[in-house]
Amino acid sequence: MSTNSDLHTIVALVEDRPGVLTRIASMFRRRGFNIASLAVGKSEQAGLSRMTFVVEGDEYTVNQVTKQLDKLIDVIRVTDITTQEIVARELALIKVHANTANRGEVIQIVQLFRANIVDVGAQSVVIEITGEEDKINALHDLLEPFGIIEMLRTGLVAMVRGQSDGRTSDSVGLEAYGQSSNGHGGHSSVTEASPNAAKQD
Repeated sequence: MSTNSDLHTIVALVEDRPGVLTRIASMFRRRGFNIASLAVGKSEQAGLSRMTFVVEGDEYTVNQVTKQLDKLIDVIRVTDITTQEIVARELALIKVHANTANRGEVIQIVQLFRANIVDVGAQSVVIEITGEEDKINALHDLLEPFGIIEMLRTGLVAMVRGQSDGRTSDSVGLEAYGQSSNGHGGHSSVTEASPNAAKQD
């Protein structure tokens, strides 16, 4: 089992178009990198998505992950934010056995964690919880004796806390992409203004 020191959080800003996730997943498979979790969604910039990876491995492995990601033409910027001050959250849905005999206990646990019951059945409830990994793990452990029927976790999403000047770790990449999107150059101008200037096949 991996310890927290083995886990690194990497955020990548990527082109939002078909095939990008497949190419990134193929690279991880070819190189033998182990992904503990992966979350992807649209960013605040039109045409770009932000991916959050939690990668297992030592410092050398993580450096290789960032270098290989940086070579992909669809990747605008890659940042290892593990040692930075970040806001990190995960969402989980947990379906647990809950009948008339034990439902009160389950509800008390849910309230203790400030989670929500989003569905109620005759023999089960579905619980929604958002928070850090340790919080979700703790709720899981307390619900396990009741019998967990099904669980779904989104994987971690993370963002660097705001800087004093209002900029974040990938501001440069966003600014460069915005310039190219407004007719000030093609994709090559993005890579020149970002750490991806030396992208290779």
